[in-house]
Amino acid sequence: MEDIQLLLVDDETAFVETMTKRLAKRGLNAESAFSGEEALDKLDNPPRTDVVVLDVKMPGMDGIETLREIRLRHPLVEVIMLTGHATVETAISGMKLGAFDYLMKPCELDELVAKVREAANKKLGHEQKILEARARHIALRRGD
Repeated sequence: MEDIQLLLVDDETAFVETMTKRLAKRGLNAESAFSGEEALDKLDNPPRTDVVVLDVKMPGMDGIETLREIRLRHPLVEVIMLTGHATVETAISGMKLGAFDYLMKPCELDELVAKVREAANKKLGHEQKILEARARHIALRRGD
């Protein structure tokens, strides 16, 4: 599964631009957002997103608030939290709210890519289960 749609959310413009380029070299299509609000706007408007890499500490709507909204609006999208040392507890709170995982900043690119692929595979598994359940439901209604 290499057609992963990734949204990288961080208020540090240089970090986002650099990571987007580095992820593209690894074959990941990364779109960027520089705030929680912008991330939600992008998620609400197709194309689809599989995985969000979300900074915990941002001005305005922080990562935890953004995560809560993502869970409400897009429950199948997997979220990986990015955190500095001072916000590890916050990232753990994010895990309790349904984040897939969290990584410390600065993170190793290989580790980030591996986590993104794991998260995308988890999302794909959930989508397949939903499709199978719908197919069973339709078959039962038709009496197959």
